[in-house]
Amino acid sequence: MQIPPELRYSNDHEWAKASGEVVRVGITDYAQDALGDVVFVELPKVGTAVKSGATIGEVESTKSVSEIYSPVSGTISAVNEALTKGPEAVNADPYGAGWICEITTTSRDDFDGLLDADGYQTLTNN
Repeated sequence: MQIPPELRYSNDHEWAKASGEVVRVGITDYAQDALGDVVFVELPKVGTAVKSGATIGEVESTKSVSEIYSPVSGTISAVNEALTKGPEAVNADPYGAGWICEITTTSRDDFDGLLDADGYQTLTNN
């Protein structure tokens, strides 16, 4: 299982990567593995205001449907439209081509409160 050290992680198995006030979000390698083959991703709408912990979309797999939760508060500023035609990218490259959306934040507090790689490793080993 990959847990890149430069990312932050939520207890709900989303990853977050900050670049200034923009945070890119996806689901972790652990989550995509647990889901199985992803067949559909419901993306949030650009311009939607979101709160940390709120549902922003869904990932549907051959096994189940799982909600995607926002790890930070802000406004959806971009979505990965490529997932509408190729949702399997979530399985193949969860930290790269499988990203879900970008959220523009007004505060880094939510991001700073997320788990680091060691904390996420501990969470997934329990």
